[in-house]
Amino acid sequence: MKVVRYFFVGAVAAAVDIGLFALFVHGFGLDYLAVGAVTFVLATSVNYALSVRVVFRSGVRFSRRQEIALVFAVSALGLALNQLVLFVGVTRFALPPVLAKVMATAAVFFWNYGARAHFVFK
Repeated sequence: MKVVRYFFVGAVAAAVDIGLFALFVHGFGLDYLAVGAVTFVLATSVNYALSVRVVFRSGVRFSRRQEIALVFAVSALGLALNQLVLFVGVTRFALPPVLAKVMATAAVFFWNYGARAHFVFK
């Protein structure tokens, strides 16, 4: 059941990530890699806030401060994967940046859930 709730939390965070990404890349013409990193961090914050409300029990294993630090540490690898998929998608496969972002978000979803479920909130 947790994975289903996490899917919905992830969908909200993905909407924030992809929506802001599209706005700043297409609407303002900003660099897709820089925007991708910023929107990823914002979406990670949304994901954490929602996750501790509806998916995981916060403060069980670590203090709130440690928990947030661990979520962002786990997400650092997710950010690296996000940036790699974005870069390869746009430069190697000539995908539109938003399509590459959607693919990157999907790739990172499973890493984030697994690492959080087994390492941070176990």
